[in-house]
Amino acid sequence: MPHNRPAAPAVLDALKRTLASETFGRSERARKLLRYLVEQEQAGHADRLKGFTIAIDVFGRDADFDSSADAVVRVQARRLRELLKQYAETEGADDPIRIVIARGSYVPTYEIADTLEAAPLPAISRREQATSTQPPKQPASTAAAAIDTAVPAAALAAEARVMRHLRYFWAAMTVVIAMLGFVIFRMHAAPGEIAMKDASSTPTGSIAIPAKALALPTVYIKPRGESADIARVAAVLRTGLSGFDTIGLIARDPSTDADTIISPLQFVFEVSPGSMAGSVTIDLENSVSGRVLLSRVLAPEELDADALDNHIADLLSATIPVSGALYGYLDQNRLASGLVECLLLNNHYYLDPTPQKHEAAYRCFSRLADGEAKSPLVYAELAVLVLKSVTEGHRYPRDASPNQALTLAHRAVLTGPNSPCAHRAYGFANSRVGDPTEAIRFMRKAYELNTYDLSMAAAYGYVLVFSGNYQTAAPIIERAVEASSAHPGWWDYALFLAEFMIGDTDRASRATEALMSTKKAHYLAARLIAAGNAGNAGLADSLANEIVTDFPSFAADPRQFFETAKYPSDLVDRLVTTLRASGLADPS
Repeated sequence: MPHNRPAAPAVLDALKRTLASETFGRSERARKLLRYLVEQEQAGHADRLKGFTIAIDVFGRDADFDSSADAVVRVQARRLRELLKQYAETEGADDPIRIVIARGSYVPTYEIADTLEAAPLPAISRREQATSTQPPKQPASTAAAAIDTAVPAAALAAEARVMRHLRYFWAAMTVVIAMLGFVIFRMHAAPGEIAMKDASSTPTGSIAIPAKALALPTVYIKPRGESADIARVAAVLRTGLSGFDTIGLIARDPSTDADTIISPLQFVFEVSPGSMAGSVTIDLENSVSGRVLLSRVLAPEELDADALDNHIADLLSATIPVSGALYGYLDQNRLASGLVECLLLNNHYYLDPTPQKHEAAYRCFSRLADGEAKSPLVYAELAVLVLKSVTEGHRYPRDASPNQALTLAHRAVLTGPNSPCAHRAYGFANSRVGDPTEAIRFMRKAYELNTYDLSMAAAYGYVLVFSGNYQTAAPIIERAVEASSAHPGWWDYALFLAEFMIGDTDRASRATEALMSTKKAHYLAARLIAAGNAGNAGLADSLANEIVTDFPSFAADPRQFFETAKYPSDLVDRLVTTLRASGLADPS
């Protein structure tokens, strides 16, 4: 392994300096893309850095994203390379490490700036650096020497982690031996005795659901250091994690208990001092493998109360939901079973909404429901899948109806009175059966139960918009959009609608910038309205022609489109009037 590969703290410092520069201050998209690429590579997810994944995670594209028709990733990557080059030649000329995105790849590499002969350094994970046994060589330059000063601290941390992993190994071996002993016992037990025990454990008329089938990933928090900042970050993390019903939160550090068995479904947030003075580093890693899934450095200015809440909300929204890094790790390593497997099948459907994936997810949850599963997630996700059958025309189940979904969602709320997902599903179901009052009530409850899940905020804001409560919706959606480093396009569209109706044309126009490469009639319409409000006649004409050409039925009667989608009547009237005034002529 080459001796001059930078350690993870040095890479994260380089990222922090680059993002804070004036060069990148003018491009929010470039900052989001660069942060995503470096954090994913440092978390060991370089294999995920493909155009399709980036389009969905960073630019909010749908699962039907087609790179041949939508060049957003290639365009933004090219722009990012230009900005990195510009930064390296100006503000970053004296930086010890430079981030490089080579042409033809989205995986970042790193180079020592002062070493003239240095080629871009191959990406290496934090875990590989910690476990390397190759002795260091003499640094090639002053900049390389500065980097190598971090080696002693890294070596001490590596030694501690190696010892911890050895404890995990022997604990795992103990479990394996115990399991083998149990299997041998079962093989030699009397068949009648086994059959009698199995029969007596299954209630008549139902399928027994083992408790482990409903087990969720567990997470705990490990502060490393005594500073007030570390304690405050750990406290906010604990508060945020307690609202997610996709995990189990462990109050204490289980690795300190010799009788605790470490599970592959167990994860830890380590909160430690950052490499910059006054900064704090947050690492999410798997307790068994030690694999770091995400590493983020919070600068001193990001640790005040309001900023910290938003940064933790962004971090948790990117890691803890089923679409986040934690479940992604379980999926990638095939560690899912029971409820976790059903949740991942559900996520596969949302990423690629085919009838086959819809049916697979529905059947998985149905098996758990048939066994009287005591998890609100089972009934909440079944309710949403039933609604998807109705709205998307899926053939399974055949008797799908909004009222059936409402019944399932109600059961979810009864099973989990404090489950945000259950309340969101019930609010969604109520909106489909035409009860906006109940829809708002339960969506608000879901948001209040977990303000650190930005998708809950976006969903609540969305239903507020479609109930005509634009003033309340705007700040809630804006927080979700501004705090999130990556989110779906419908968040920006909902923000546009709210700001459009309260008369803030500047914010409404800014919200449409995230919709630029998404080919949907109503997204193009939002951009047309923004262009008309800005007096950009050339862009308005181009967008109007695009809508007429690609969406002639929408162009002919936008009112029908909005009314079918159940937009509020005042919103429909204003959208249609503004679209016609902005140049959208009836093609007939």
